[in-house]
Amino acid sequence: MTTATDSPTATDPPMRTVLTSAGTHLSYATYGDPAGRPLVFLHGTPGSRLLGGLLDRPAREAGVQVVAPDRPGYGDSELPPGFDLSDAGRLAATLADAVDADRVALAGFSGGAAYALAAAATAPERVESVDLVSGAVPVRFAEPPRTQRVLGRLARRAPVVVSAGFRAQAALSGVLPAGTVAAQYTAASSPVDVPEGVERLVAADFREAFATDASGTVTDFGLLSTPWSVAVESVSHPVRVWHGEADANAPVEGAHELAGALDRAELTTFDDHGHLGTLLAARDELVAAVGRGDS
Repeated sequence: MTTATDSPTATDPPMRTVLTSAGTHLSYATYGDPAGRPLVFLHGTPGSRLLGGLLDRPAREAGVQVVAPDRPGYGDSELPPGFDLSDAGRLAATLADAVDADRVALAGFSGGAAYALAAAATAPERVESVDLVSGAVPVRFAEPPRTQRVLGRLARRAPVVVSAGFRAQAALSGVLPAGTVAAQYTAASSPVDVPEGVERLVAADFREAFATDASGTVTDFGLLSTPWSVAVESVSHPVRVWHGEADANAPVEGAHELAGALDRAELTTFDDHGHLGTLLAARDELVAAVGRGDS
């Protein structure tokens, strides 16, 4: 088993806030090289800007500035009324403007992958490339695991129940061992050993997701478990897909189907890797490719 040797160097960097075109506040943090090529990193479901800390070290080495928002409804970011995947392009444009960039690279992890793809489809002029790590895929390509389907139905029919359940889990995670949250996203077969610093960051990321409420998580489960509102097959940018063969949260079959439906997709799979392990295994190469401007 290999070990992800570095711990995050900035687990809670200064938070910045910008006003979106919908009139809501969007919070974000930056990691890596402040003068580097901009990469917008969209966290999973649930998650927060803190997960961007996992890219801090490779981003500094590669000359990349990681712009990691609290997606709408997470952490300190407000959820605009009626927000869905079709708004992802405006989200990316807001963050590009915040760092004075004409175009940005996008990377989405888990549920954030859906928004990265949707942003490329709806605001192609603001996007350079797309990386999808352990990403959710449209339901027509692969049915979500049973637990996600159940949560999706509850999110649409009884959102208060889903909200209360996740906020209770977030509170409980503060008293459980640090590795409890990370274990939910780690395959037993994974050759990547998750270091304690990463476990602490993942636990903090989970709690921060619900700092205000659970509206982002409820929205994601409701939207991603039904047909998507954006035709992601229209994406013409280069798309790098990184996926673990042992991912129980987002089975690899969906990644194969998605990559086959995109014109310029490159799929890299990792034997025995799970959801989080794939992010740890892929991050150095992913960030280096963004730093080189690979397309």
